[in-house]
Amino acid sequence: MKKIIILAIFIGLLLPFFSFAQQSVSPPENIDEVKAMGQKAGTTIKEDLPGELENIFKEQVLPVWEKMYNWSVSNIWSKIDNWFQVIFQPLLKSEVEKRKPVVKEEFQKEKQELKQEAPQVGQTLWERFKELIK
Repeated sequence: MKKIIILAIFIGLLLPFFSFAQQSVSPPENIDEVKAMGQKAGTTIKEDLPGELENIFKEQVLPVWEKMYNWSVSNIWSKIDNWFQVIFQPLLKSEVEKRKPVVKEEFQKEKQELKQEAPQVGQTLWERFKELIK
C-alpha cells in the first residue's frame, strides 16, 4: 500500500511537467508559410548569433584560455627560465668568449675585402649608369 501511495505522489508531481514540454506547433500549410518561417529564422540568426557567439567567447572561452596562459607562465616558463639561467647561460658565455677573437679576426678580413671591392663596384655601377643614359 505504501508503494502505491508513493508512486501516486511521484506521478502526481511529474505530470504537470510533461504538459510544459508540449507545445502546439502545427506544420506549415503551404509554401508561403515555410518561406516566412525560414526568413524569420534567417533574420533571427543574423541578428542574434554574432552577439551570442561574442558573449560565449568573452564569458566562457577567454577566461579558460587566460587561466591556461597564467598557469603555464607561472609553472612552466619559470622552470624554463631557471634552467636557462643555471645550465645554458654559462655554457653560452664560455662559447662566446672562446669565439670572440676568431670573430674579430674574420670581421677585420671582411672589412678589408669590402674596402678593396668597393671602388670596383662603384666604377661598374657608374659605367652602367652612363650606358643607360647614352
